[in-house]
Amino acid sequence: MAISFELEPADVELYEAARELLLTAHHTDNHRVAAAMRGASGAIYLGLHIGSKRVNICAESSALANARMAQEKAVKSVVAVSMDGNGQPQVTNPCGLCRELLRNYGSETSVLVDAEGRVGVISIKDLLPYPWVRAAEASWVLEPPIAGNHRANHRGERTG
Repeated sequence: MAISFELEPADVELYEAARELLLTAHHTDNHRVAAAMRGASGAIYLGLHIGSKRVNICAESSALANARMAQEKAVKSVVAVSMDGNGQPQVTNPCGLCRELLRNYGSETSVLVDAEGRVGVISIKDLLPYPWVRAAEASWVLEPPIAGNHRANHRGERTG
């Protein structure tokens, strides 16, 4: 996993945009996370967690929707923030659903993450190295699982 702790000014700008949104819109139940996303064009799109007792939509999802509505072709970078125990916004890592969603819209996307107390930047590929794909969509042929050192040859016969 290749993480960098050398943040660029653009990374800090993205964090500040998400932070400001969370400070403005935070609500313990309905708006717990804010996200900022930079599109390939350089524009920043904001997203806010929306929730109820039964349904929650992640902030990254709404930021992505805003970017797509603006015709962004790809996501360059993203950060999500949530409140810490003292009521201050801090970087929070994307959930598994958001990792899958983000990778679908930019396999080269960089993500600001909380690396055990330090903010770092990592590729979405490193956060989700094996994304979910339908078998028919895969660009490879998957061999069936075989115990031990035996593998099937191209005719499906076991070799040893």
